Amino acid sequence: MSSERVKLRPLRKEDSDPLYEWITDRDLVVFNSSFKPISENEHSDWMLSVLKERNDLMFFVIEDLESSTAIGTCQLTNINWIHRSAELQIRIGDVHYQGRGLGGEAVRLLCEFGFHDLNLHRIHLQVWATNTRAIAAYQKVGFKQEGEHAEAAFIDGRFIDVVTMALLKSNVSKGKEE
Repeated sequence: MSSERVKLRPLRKEDSDPLYEWITDRDLVVFNSSFKPISENEHSDWMLSVLKERNDLMFFVIEDLESSTAIGTCQLTNINWIHRSAELQIRIGDVHYQGRGLGGEAVRLLCEFGFHDLNLHRIHLQVWATNTRAIAAYQKVGFKQEGEHAEAAFIDGRFIDVVTMALLKSNVSKGKEE
């Protein structure tokens, strides 16, 4: 799957090093998760679990088309085949590619894949209320805010609110017809 500037491709064993670098970069991780130091063994075990065929996860590496460089990851996780829903997660790990709209392109591609190839009905996500840049990017793709959980995450020594957002397949279809 690709857009004008990015491609989503399956995870490969050789992606391990940059992914380990990104998950151990505290400043990068606290944008969307609490930070916990990860050992190389823990990372290797995680890689093996993602590389296995799983029914609840679709994991992709985001690649810059111009340079063929892995710049981040995105995934549909907690896939519920009965309710046809999944949770979206994304990380642009290479800081040189942040703030250029590439994450938004990757989210759009991932949602198209989820709705059309997996026949999902709903894709949802959670984002820190303090991450206004990410919220704006999700809104640009079409995600709507469904709620806010007060002081639901403890990040950098303080509690912050968590915003829940979702995109429905029917809303994407309507947007294309207009």
